Amino acid sequence: MAKGRREIPPSCKTYGFPIYCAAWAPLPHLSPTPTEGEEEEEKEEEAGEQGEEPCLIAVLGGGGGEGHSGIPNVLLLSRFDVPALSLSDQPVSKIVTDDDVPYRMAVHPRGDGVICAFPKDCRWFVWNFPHKKVHKLALKSSEQKLTKLEGVGLQLALVFNAEGSILAAGGEDGHLRIFKWPSMEIILHETDVHATVKDLAFSFDAKFLLSLGNSGPCKVWDLTSSKIAASLSREDGEVFGFCKFSQHTDSTQLLYITAMHGDYGKIIIWNTDSWKRISTKKIIRDAISAFNVSTDGKLLAIGTVEGDVLILNSSNMGVQMRVRKAHLGIVTAVVFSQDSRFLISASFDSTARVIPVESKTKRGLNVWLIIFVILVAIMAYYYINRKEVLKGWGIDDAE
Repeated sequence: MAKGRREIPPSCKTYGFPIYCAAWAPLPHLSPTPTEGEEEEEKEEEAGEQGEEPCLIAVLGGGGGEGHSGIPNVLLLSRFDVPALSLSDQPVSKIVTDDDVPYRMAVHPRGDGVICAFPKDCRWFVWNFPHKKVHKLALKSSEQKLTKLEGVGLQLALVFNAEGSILAAGGEDGHLRIFKWPSMEIILHETDVHATVKDLAFSFDAKFLLSLGNSGPCKVWDLTSSKIAASLSREDGEVFGFCKFSQHTDSTQLLYITAMHGDYGKIIIWNTDSWKRISTKKIIRDAISAFNVSTDGKLLAIGTVEGDVLILNSSNMGVQMRVRKAHLGIVTAVVFSQDSRFLISASFDSTARVIPVESKTKRGLNVWLIIFVILVAIMAYYYINRKEVLKGWGIDDAE
């Protein structure tokens, strides 16, 4: 390999369009429903299917926008082969969305489908099983119309709560809409919440929703009363970026908010009882362009405008992994798999990349193994050459 050439692993693929959003299909909640005549056929195929390699399915959205750029606007599925650590060259399924770019998406956690935000409205897509197999699933446009999200303009934030019973949408125009799912009954509709809503996050118990704008404080909404429970102020010079709640093993919740402060990207941790800052950690001298927290709360991931991806350990906020130049453009999304073993990142440079998460324990063991080998080598060298060593010090080897 030539010096300085960027190595591209099989887990990184180019798909021919700028990627704005990414997610994982909730495979444990997806299964085709066979007709009565197909049940016997599926039983016969079951033995063969048990031997198939495990996989994950990535959902990617983006495109070239309106006009005649020649770059399609696409929503696609890509298969990730876990044993081979490889993304498929060709998509498993692909939907061309004509002149509308899917800018944001939210995958329903229980497998109902995928909602995508387009420049003028939001649309609902459902899972389809044309080959009656989960690993060959597809998406199709749903007959269900989201009438209350038609003509509302671009929604820069879309999120379901953990149970999938509530949907929140934050608009480029500063509107915040919260609905019961799937009835789309309105829980809350507020205008001018922020100049622009940049990000939204539900607490794990769905009691609170955090809204974050391009200026001013973050707002904590009490979903029981539909009132603001707290406002989280910026310190002088801070610009908030993304927000995520995290649940830990002792059932406590923390809130993470990314911010730019001067040249540094940092993460602020908040107490979710008092809504006070607990700590702040400078992470990188670069702008944070994507952020995510693993389901178990042990890991955090950030993507940067320079194309780097970092994985942090939440216990000490130290960098556990760093992939420099994971992409050649701005990182637009980072999302952990359900089991936290993999992270998918996407970029304006038209690439998606799956990063196997290297455990802290494994890294620690590797370091100690290297030290042990070095010590053994030193002892072996001394044993083999002990007579010469002792003679050099004027000591007679009595052995």
